[in-house]
Amino acid sequence: MRAFNFSAGPATLPTEVLEQVQAELLDWRGLGLSVMELSHRGPEFMEILARSEADLRDLLNIPSEYRVIFCQEGASAHWDMIPLNLLQGKKRADYIETGYWSYRAIEEGRRYCQVNIAASNRSDQFCAIPLQQDWRLDPDAAYVHYCSNETIDGLEFHWIPDTGSVPLVVDMSSHFLSRPVPIQRFGMVYAGAQKNIGPAGLSLVIIRDDLLHPAAPGTPFLMDYHAQVLANSMLNTPPTFTIWVAGLVFQWIKRQGGLEAMEARNREKSEALYAALDRSDFYRTTVKRIDRSHMNIPFHLRDPALDEKFLKEAEQHHLLQLRGHRVVGGMRASIYNAMPMAGVQALIAFMNDFEQRHG
Repeated sequence: MRAFNFSAGPATLPTEVLEQVQAELLDWRGLGLSVMELSHRGPEFMEILARSEADLRDLLNIPSEYRVIFCQEGASAHWDMIPLNLLQGKKRADYIETGYWSYRAIEEGRRYCQVNIAASNRSDQFCAIPLQQDWRLDPDAAYVHYCSNETIDGLEFHWIPDTGSVPLVVDMSSHFLSRPVPIQRFGMVYAGAQKNIGPAGLSLVIIRDDLLHPAAPGTPFLMDYHAQVLANSMLNTPPTFTIWVAGLVFQWIKRQGGLEAMEARNREKSEALYAALDRSDFYRTTVKRIDRSHMNIPFHLRDPALDEKFLKEAEQHHLLQLRGHRVVGGMRASIYNAMPMAGVQALIAFMNDFEQRHG
C-alpha cells in the first residue's frame, strides 16, 4: 500500500522528480559525476542555475525589474536579513500578526527597529485574518511585512494587502508556487524550499531593483541581498544539489500545466477535506471559512484523549506525519502541490472509518 506524507515540511516531493533524481544521482548527463560533485563555478552547474531561474521566472511571470536570489539560509534567517537590508536608515517597520510564524518575524524585527504591529488576530486566537480596513499602517514605515499562509494555524491570505507606496514584503514559504501570484504587487517575496520547492536547505528571494542597496554596516556578507545579486547567488558555494532538485520541481510544475493547474488541483483537494470536516461533529477546525488555507489544514478531535490512537492507526494505514504542531496540538494535514488527490481521499476514508468506530 502506498504511503502518503502529510508533513508540513520537509514535505512530500513529486514522485516523478524523485525518480529522476534517483536515475541521475550517480551519473548526471553521462559525465560520470553526481550533481553533488559538480563545481559550482563550472559550466554544468551554471546551466542548472540559469535554467532554474528561467523556469521560476516563467512560472511566476516575474517582471524584469526583479532579481531572484537562491539563498542557503532557511526562511527564518530572512527575519533578520529584511530589516538589515530594507530599513536603509529608517527606524520603523509595520508587521501584521496572523499566527506563529508572523509572530516570530516580529520578535526578530524588534532587534533592529521599532515594530508597529499594524494588525493582529491574537485576540481571536489566530482563527481569522484581520480586515484591512482595521489595519493601522504607518505611511513612513520602511516596509510592511506579513506571512501569507500560516503553516501552523492554517490561515491563508486570499487577497493582497494594499500598502500604498510602502514596500510590501511577504513570507510565502508554505504556499509558494501553489497558485499564480502578481509579483509586481510586492517589493519582496521570500520562501523556504521545503514545502513546494524542493529539499530543505534553500530559500528563495524575489526582490525589486529599487530595494537593492548595500545592507546596514556590520551585516554579515552572506546576508546582504545587494551583494548576493551582484554575485549571482554565489558569494560562497551555493547548495548545488538543492537548487538542482528545485529546478526539476519547477519543470514538473510546468508539465502539470503551470500554476493555474496547481491552483485548481489544490482547491479540489482542500475543498474535499474541509467538506469532510464540516459534515462531522467528531472533528473540528476553527479557522474562519474565508481564511482557510488550501495547503495546511489543522483540525482537532472532539475527544483529545483519542489523539494518539488516531495518529497510531493513521500510520498503520500509511497516512504519515499528521500530528499537529506542538504549539497548537491536534492534527494537521499539509497537502502541498505534490500530494495527489488519492492521498486526500485515503485520509478522508480513514477519518470516516475512525469516527464510525470511536464517535
